[in-house]
Amino acid sequence: MATAQDEVMVTRGPHVAHGPDNRYGYRSFEIGGFRFERDEYFAHITCPKGSYVMSVDAFLRALMRDVAWGFFYGWVNFDEVFGTCNHYGSVEMYVGTYNGAYRKAGTDYREYFLSQPLFACFKAMLDDWVNEGYDPFAAPLETGSPYGSKHGSNPGAVNFQREVATRIVGLPGDAPLRTDAGGRRINRAFTDVAQDEPQVHAEPGFEGRLGGFNLFRYLSRSPVTWNPSICAVIRNSAYCPTTEEFILPVEHGNDRVEWFVQLSDEIEWTVKDKATAEPRARVIMKAGDVAAMPADIRHQGYSPRRSMLLVWENMTPGLEKRYASGELPPYPVEF
Repeated sequence: MATAQDEVMVTRGPHVAHGPDNRYGYRSFEIGGFRFERDEYFAHITCPKGSYVMSVDAFLRALMRDVAWGFFYGWVNFDEVFGTCNHYGSVEMYVGTYNGAYRKAGTDYREYFLSQPLFACFKAMLDDWVNEGYDPFAAPLETGSPYGSKHGSNPGAVNFQREVATRIVGLPGDAPLRTDAGGRRINRAFTDVAQDEPQVHAEPGFEGRLGGFNLFRYLSRSPVTWNPSICAVIRNSAYCPTTEEFILPVEHGNDRVEWFVQLSDEIEWTVKDKATAEPRARVIMKAGDVAAMPADIRHQGYSPRRSMLLVWENMTPGLEKRYASGELPPYPVEF
């Protein structure tokens, strides 16, 4: 099993896009020993150990998050077989490396890439493979179909930037609240959410240092799903709220403990072993529930209706190495 402490990294150059377009109008992409192709229904991944296939809808939804999150903390498993692992400067891309059955059969394969070339390859794939009318960030009921031959593109969707605060939303010099004027309308699932803002009366000398905002209002205007924005940062602590509907498109493998606070409705989580993909737990979170996802698991959520979730992230530099070395236990507390 690879960890964030691996010393030997094999770095590869930029992607190579092959033309002419295939019979369906899509380009293929190569980077290192990997080749990516798509047809009307499926994404095909080829590597020196063989080939793998995914529904193009599932592939594009996962690819969109990997790009938008900048490979995120640790493992972004597109499913139980294919994915990436962020080593912060380089990225491991694999087929079956974190799947017990693939490793046992000897069909697992992985390569390491510098982050920038792999990011450029993934971004170019999104630009070419996402058709007009389809948004891989949106819930299925809010977007068109990803299937069929090449027809147009959707740069507005694939270039969407999540909001990232460096202090707390609403304080001077930071991210603005989502408003009608900014094009962020209330989502169809949150029309009953109050839109009033708190009144903040700061003592003299504390103007611009004390603030408040309606987090439910902020989330009610989120135009995307399963994409944590950052609404508050204090030193290395980040509050990352998000709205969830349908299925989390990836199995996120933690390289640190991750805290969840369910703010509304309900999410069912499947929890698996990070290294083997073996099932470990099933967790149902309802409004008011709090859970810690350990540093040695992968998790995927199922939200039957749009819900609000607050994710707390510890961004302390080097934390992943302390967990990987065993210095810190994978869970936050012993009972």
